[in-house]
Amino acid sequence: MENKIAAHVRDIPRSGIRDFFEIVQSMHDVISLGIGEPDFVTPWHIREAALFSLEKGRTGYTSNLGLPKLRESIANYVARKFHVQYHAPSEVLVSVGVSEAIDIALRALLNPGDEVLYHEPCYVSYNPSVTLAHGKAVSVPVHEKDNFQLRADELAKRITPKSKILLLNFPTNPTGATMPREALEPIAELCVKHDLIVLSDEIYAELTYDGAEHVSIATLPGMRERTVFLHGLSKGWAMTGFRIGYACAPAPLIEAMMKIHQYAILCAPTMTQDAAIEALDHGDAAVEHMREKYELRRNYIVSALNDMGLPCPTPRGAFYVFADIRPTGLTSREFSLRLLEEQKVAVVPGTAFGADGEGFVRCSYATSLEQIKIAMERMAKFVAALRK
Repeated sequence: MENKIAAHVRDIPRSGIRDFFEIVQSMHDVISLGIGEPDFVTPWHIREAALFSLEKGRTGYTSNLGLPKLRESIANYVARKFHVQYHAPSEVLVSVGVSEAIDIALRALLNPGDEVLYHEPCYVSYNPSVTLAHGKAVSVPVHEKDNFQLRADELAKRITPKSKILLLNFPTNPTGATMPREALEPIAELCVKHDLIVLSDEIYAELTYDGAEHVSIATLPGMRERTVFLHGLSKGWAMTGFRIGYACAPAPLIEAMMKIHQYAILCAPTMTQDAAIEALDHGDAAVEHMREKYELRRNYIVSALNDMGLPCPTPRGAFYVFADIRPTGLTSREFSLRLLEEQKVAVVPGTAFGADGEGFVRCSYATSLEQIKIAMERMAKFVAALRK
């Protein structure tokens, strides 16, 4: 059957994260700093809303766009937290996670050969998602010396007449980078100048540290009308399994995305949409509690990595650190495999996030501080042994 598979699907590599964790799953007693999933259980009042939805027998389809009440909660939350106003009935679509929202936005916008610019290292699905939508992915490298922020001059070098979309993710997986207003403004100016549509994946927006202000590019002059604001409840609310994401954008684009969504998915699950209403309307305190715990973990892991001689800038968002392992002389994959085999600690090679991730490994601190401490002790032993 292999020669029957569509070429653009056959040629896409498997996720570097998933390939690596197939090895992890074959081992015992491994401490994993690899999976980007909160170790917190979804707060009880949100789980209770899902249970109550089932008890009330709310087991049917919803509108393709999502429950009207949820879309109203989304619009209110985005206005309150991000200072962007959207019309709930026509400018908000509920998706099955942010991944689906990205997919249908790309498919709604791209003609074959259109170019999508994205910063790398980046989340593993961006490049393949562009390919699956018959676009051409164009990476823009970001560097440790710039705190892994996207620079306008680097972006400008790669804009061509075929450029149509800029895909952003700040705070970023895997680097934890954030973009302050002064860094976003020249990016926005380029987007206006070159008529680029921006897909802004802000799934980690609630998880910023050191008092850093999260700024959505949609708030900048000329950007609301050309931005698809993408967000969801997986990370900040610890609701990965609920699979609720959403897109906010001008009505014509939401209508185009809905056409794809209605034929491919139809709607997100009703009971998880009900839970999402509770999360958005009454979940701020729980989100803040988890954010504070992540910040404590971040402080510990950054200090431990620097102490063992692996330079690690302090990320100001998400729940990842991107540690520089070049002082060991190993490649990212060599380091990750040997650390796993010799000390039973799982981290993700930087190359899983693109070629520009070589020389780094991603460590997630979305696990308990106790486990992080043990993992750092083992990693320190591994690094010390390499130097002997």
